[in-house]
Amino acid sequence: MAHFHVIAGGNSKAAYPNVRRIGVADIFNSLRQGLDDFWTKPSHYVFLCLIYPVAGVVLAHWTSGANALPLLFPLMSGFALVGPFAALGLYEISRRRELGLDTSWQHALEVRHSPAVPAILAIGVMLAAIFILWLLVAQSLYISLFGPERPESLVVFVQEVFTTPRGWQLILYGNIIGFFFALAVLCTTVVAFPLLLDRDTGAATAVYTSMKAVAVNPLEIMLWGLIVAVLLVVGFVLFFAGLAIVIPVLGHATWHLYRKVVEPVSVSASGTGR
Repeated sequence: MAHFHVIAGGNSKAAYPNVRRIGVADIFNSLRQGLDDFWTKPSHYVFLCLIYPVAGVVLAHWTSGANALPLLFPLMSGFALVGPFAALGLYEISRRRELGLDTSWQHALEVRHSPAVPAILAIGVMLAAIFILWLLVAQSLYISLFGPERPESLVVFVQEVFTTPRGWQLILYGNIIGFFFALAVLCTTVVAFPLLLDRDTGAATAVYTSMKAVAVNPLEIMLWGLIVAVLLVVGFVLFFAGLAIVIPVLGHATWHLYRKVVEPVSVSASGTGR
């Protein structure tokens, strides 16, 4: 059944992938490998990822009006929630380079030919739902503290946020709530998409494997999440242009982190992979 294939993958009898114990050195080594992938043909990857800084600028402009201004930060931070899905093409480039295949930028679109596309889309829908829920919660928090009135301007809004008790409450509670949203995404998708590109395991197995990876390597995966958050903040601070470097490096590094965390498929079971 198609629905079962989405959940369980192409081989309903396939065992769950084995998860390795890694160390902090593996986290930084993954980043170095991701940077190496990026520098191999940086012009291709910058071109691919220009959509991210452009989208960021568009979001900033759209929310610069008083109507949607309170959603500026939730929208910006939401990049981290949908990032694992948005970086699919980058995982594919790293996968192809690992196999010694052509890594021209157009091959990032080869993802659409993966037998695991239904499962990938299923988890993508889950991330979209989490992102929308985050926006709704953030808006509700703002209204609970500031009321339904819209800020007069960007300057007034910034002053209210950073110079009033309710503004600091917004910062504190917003970051705490946002942390739990980000934690949920990290725990369920840290290796999910690379795993699906590598093997058609199904959405349930991909999410389970990500959660197991966190359970086996809690401190290391939390460090990885912190690094991702810090680098995304740097990308935003650099007027979004930094995202054209940060996003591809993190995308490639995620593939290498997956390789370190999840044991490769055995030769006897290789028929279930790509």
